[in-house]
Amino acid sequence: MPLRPLLSGVKVVESSMLGPAEMGGLLADLGADVVKVEPPQGDYGRQMTWPIIRASSGEGENSLLSLHVNRGKRSIAIDLRKPEGVQIYLDLMKDADVVIEAMRPGALAKRGLSYERLREVNPRIVFCTISGYGASGPYKEMPSHGIAYDTWAGQVPVARDERGFTYLPEHTSIGIHAGPLYGALTILAAVINARATGEGCYIDVAQADSAAYFDWYRIESWKAYERPDDEVYGNKSDNYERRAPGTAGMKEGVRYQVYATADDGYVLFMASEQAFWKNFAEGVGRMDLFERWPGSKFADHARNNHELQAILTEIFKEKTADEWIEFGRDHNTPIAPVHTPKTIADDPQFQHRLPWIPASRLEADMLPFPAHVTDAEIPTPTRAPDAGEHTDEVLRDAGYDDERIAALRKDEVVF
Repeated sequence: MPLRPLLSGVKVVESSMLGPAEMGGLLADLGADVVKVEPPQGDYGRQMTWPIIRASSGEGENSLLSLHVNRGKRSIAIDLRKPEGVQIYLDLMKDADVVIEAMRPGALAKRGLSYERLREVNPRIVFCTISGYGASGPYKEMPSHGIAYDTWAGQVPVARDERGFTYLPEHTSIGIHAGPLYGALTILAAVINARATGEGCYIDVAQADSAAYFDWYRIESWKAYERPDDEVYGNKSDNYERRAPGTAGMKEGVRYQVYATADDGYVLFMASEQAFWKNFAEGVGRMDLFERWPGSKFADHARNNHELQAILTEIFKEKTADEWIEFGRDHNTPIAPVHTPKTIADDPQFQHRLPWIPASRLEADMLPFPAHVTDAEIPTPTRAPDAGEHTDEVLRDAGYDDERIAALRKDEVVF
């Protein structure tokens, strides 16, 4: 018996531009039927960002961003400026579970497709709007792009070049991915509730909010440090001294630190528990280090012990990065690889857990959805559609016959 996709039977109607389309993309990865409703000219995200990838057919091109966030979807192109186009949208969502507005909040309402009107047609519809700063607050009308949510959330340090000009350093984008992720999670909770109660709901997701929440540990730590020292302090191994929040507090670490290896690589050494530190010392034949600096039972990084740091620096130069990974496995000591986005693909754990979906299938080599499921299916996604690629198919699913579809094409309502 064939396995059933996890979100089989969940139908999503999505109006999206650019990166926020990842919300529907996550649902499509899990097997939902996601119909991307595009304007006649299509989502201009196909030309945004880099790299741009020429289609294997030799005709057309798409950004990697568009190919990834729209994979697994179907596309219909509708002119929502026309009443007939609005009616088609209403017909599409009559039996849908979800409508996603991945644009500025209110974009659909301006076309006569407000949450209230959609509820009149389908009371159990879950309506989710995702935008930069959300549908409320003083920033709600501000135009923005993805990095703005990370700078707003305090996640991007400002750098200066040799001429003294400020610039954005390389960093991991958070908001553009966390927003769709939190939104998809909330959508699924809302769909479960709607199927139980018959009542949908309105969801407002801001990518900026999501970037901040993703970094809740640092933000909440700074807030906690506004309280007196006798109420909020460090842990026992730090003599209760407050550390800078998050990874900023790792700079002075010695037994939890990055070290260079014999092959000019790096590994992350994480013997912050006393038991792991002892295992390491035994494994390298240096029990004298443990006897001299046994440390606390938990969370002891041997901060600012520069003498020990110099010794460990020389020890780690004795083996290659791969040899240290094997050592950690053999001696029950946490030692991890240190990669870049370019080198991670050569790692055997990456290759085992995240096998590439080849460009021959999706026009670009892409990572699979990062979960493994037994007794159900996470389907291999299909190629991101061209604008309007499935217009006729989607309309037929909604009950339109070929004669009516031809008339709509002639009147340039659909494309």
